[in-house]
Amino acid sequence: MSVVTLEKCRENIRKQLDNVVDFWLKYSLDRVHGGFFTCIGKDGKIYDELKYVWLQGRQVWMYCRLYRTMDRFHKPEILEAATVGGAFLRKFARVSSSSGQWKCAFCLTRDGKALKVQRTIFSECFYIMAMDELSRLTGDKDMQLEAEQMMEQLIYWVQVDPSGLGRPQLPGEVPINSLSVPMMLMCLVQQLTEGRGQEVAQKYKELGNWCVEQILQHIQRAGTAILENVSVDGSELPGCQGRLQNPGHALEAGWFLMLYGAQSGDKEIHRTAIRNFVELPYQYGWDKEHGGLFYFLDVDGHCPTQLEWSMKLWWPHCEALIAFLMAYSHTRKPELLEIFSEVYQYTFSHFPDAENGEWFGYLTQEGKVALDFKGGPFKGKSIVKMYGTHISVMFNNLTRM
Repeated sequence: MSVVTLEKCRENIRKQLDNVVDFWLKYSLDRVHGGFFTCIGKDGKIYDELKYVWLQGRQVWMYCRLYRTMDRFHKPEILEAATVGGAFLRKFARVSSSSGQWKCAFCLTRDGKALKVQRTIFSECFYIMAMDELSRLTGDKDMQLEAEQMMEQLIYWVQVDPSGLGRPQLPGEVPINSLSVPMMLMCLVQQLTEGRGQEVAQKYKELGNWCVEQILQHIQRAGTAILENVSVDGSELPGCQGRLQNPGHALEAGWFLMLYGAQSGDKEIHRTAIRNFVELPYQYGWDKEHGGLFYFLDVDGHCPTQLEWSMKLWWPHCEALIAFLMAYSHTRKPELLEIFSEVYQYTFSHFPDAENGEWFGYLTQEGKVALDFKGGPFKGKSIVKMYGTHISVMFNNLTRM
């Protein structure tokens, strides 16, 4: 792939980003009750007024990040969406639990009443990301403090006592290290410490190191597999749970580790990130017949029990684009750029909806649209993460070579 081709890729991603942001600005903001509609059909029609907190947090984060870091998004309508969404999230997302601790709801009614709470940490994760990013935009120190206080509670749940999550302790339950947990905590460490100075960086340094240790435990079978779930001591678990692979999560963890390695100067972590968490998941996760990344796999070749295992979802492909472009920008290995090109060609020939805007999120194994909505309980803005991270900087550096 030449510099000229890379420039064309950047320009196409730029256009897609503009298209996606325009779609959500047009259809998602609720000007009556605040917050965002998240259940949006292929043509922009709202098919359910429920508001999912993961997507509320991600959308606030996105608008803030775009407004704060990219000149062309420094627009009043972006700022309005960020602040209106942030006010709704701050007012309604947190609910008190029986333990007296704050949990974040998973789902809210249109006017902000809590409808469902998950027994996981992920609504809280996206709340923290939104509040921290919005505090950077507004200069609101109380908002930043709320993000840090919620972070302390997450750390307690994960490292000390998970009972506040509301999950009952069952006699047959075996504690596990699920890749998504240390991966998300590492993402939050990077969010909270970005540009905050040495004092804040030092505050979360130990947690960042712990996250790396936990993520590395998922390298299994003499380095030939990344498993989604392992025991708390890092050994392989029996059954379907232990054999599960999620290529998208592995790739996402890979570029988090690359950032950690670059920031800390740890070259071995950086090499491990590329070898085990970027190249390896592509090798076992890419569908050699139809193209695209499988959603789930079984390391021993059994049929995964997840019904959607063979589908091609938008977000693993975004993670792969970030991971391979970052790996190439750090190493200049041409084979990494070739894989980026392969993922790019599949992604932009299958997911974007040229007629109505935005992206389809869920394809069959063969690459046909399986679910045609543009937003749902888990799917929000399709392409934004790529530009909300460091990808624009990487493109700038690479096209100046």
